[in-house]
Formats: sequence, C-alpha cells, structure tokens
Amino acid sequence: MRRFIRTSVVLGLLGVAAPALAQEVVVTGQRRGAYLNAETNQSSSRPIINLRRTADFAVQTVHVIGDTREEDKRQEEIYAMVRGAIELADKHGVELSTGDYIVEPLTLANYKSLILGSGGRSDTNVANFLVKAKLTAGMDAKTALDRITKFVKAVPPVGRAEIEMLGSLTLSVINPDQYRAQITDLIVADAAATAAKFGPDYGVQATGLDRPVEWARASLTEVFLYLPAAYTVLPKRR
Repeated sequence: MRRFIRTSVVLGLLGVAAPALAQEVVVTGQRRGAYLNAETNQSSSRPIINLRRTADFAVQTVHVIGDTREEDKRQEEIYAMVRGAIELADKHGVELSTGDYIVEPLTLANYKSLILGSGGRSDTNVANFLVKAKLTAGMDAKTALDRITKFVKAVPPVGRAEIEMLGSLTLSVINPDQYRAQITDLIVADAAATAAKFGPDYGVQATGLDRPVEWARASLTEVFLYLPAAYTVLPKRR
C-alpha cells in the first residue's frame, strides 16, 4: 500500500510564491519570538526541523555622532562623514545599509535621507547605519569583524563628527523565502520517516506549511531557517 502525506494546506510540493523583491533581513533572534502553534494557539519553541546555513552577511551597527554647537554645521559634518564612509566601503570590502529589520542599501543617492537622532544632548546628533561584510566559505566571525573594524577606523572624521561601533556583530539573510522548497523537503522526509515507523496504515497531517519562512541565529555565522510547521501521525481513512 502506497504511503501518503495528507496536509491541511495544498502542498503539491510546489511551495508558495516568493515575494517579487528579494528582501534582506537582519537576524538578531527569532523572527517573531516563539511561534504560535496553529492547533493549540499556544506559543512554542522553534521547530527542530530546520535548514542550517551560513548567513549572507555579518552586520555591525555603527553611528556617526557630532556635537558642533551650530545645528546646520553639525548636521553638515555628520552627513559629510557618512558620505565619506560610503565612498570608502568598496575599497575595504564592506557594504553599507540602513534598517532595523528589512535592510536596504545606503548609497550616495539616499544617504541624506538618514534621520538624525538626538545624541542625548540638545547640541548633539547621531546617524545610525549598518556596515556589512559578506560571509564567504570558511570565513569566521572574527575575520568579518576585523574587516568591519578596519573600515570604521579608516573613515576620516569631519569637523567634530566621529564614527563609533554599537553593540555586537549580528547577521543578515537575503530573501529567506527562497529556501522554502528545501525546508519543505526536510519536513516531508521527516514526516514520511516517522509515519513509516507506525506501519503502512498511517499517514501524516501537517499544518503551518503555508506560513512565511522564519529564522533564528544558530551560531556566530550561521542561521536556522524554518517554517512554523507541525505534523501529526494519523491512521489512514478507509
């Protein structure tokens, strides 16, 4: 008797269409914290079935801070230093971006759109952005951080403006949904193997396969990519 996988969503193993634009996302933890189980409506931990892979970039938050007394001059110095950072990025093998969650390139065309926040005093402003080092095969976190640190030190100050690194190194992934088919294959294989242990009269009912791909940090350079899915082994209907 041929085994089957019966799902509560239409699989066809064709996956769900990916977004038209490939988005890059910052990985600081799980995408939504603990995911919500569709059956129990209760929070649960990350599913054990996941795709572990090297992230696309190591990411470091930095800011340019300036405290020149005259506001117009202060902002001019900050933006000039950001521009200098953009112009140096290629030489140092890094990329600059903006965004807390969805990442977008920081370029000479848009850098003046950076919002200048308060530096904690009335005569201080800051501009936050991201410095990224592409993670290539065999590259560790220290190498990535050293590259970013060397770049930050190379950015020349302008007036009273200076650049500083904030927090610790994190990661980013480009278009997590592109890995949907691979993740689904892992779930299907695990479900089929589990059902087989119960004999030919059992199949699987799965939920959550229509949800967006989620992510969590796995190591200093790796991420877990997964679907908030679950399956139940059930007797086949006759």
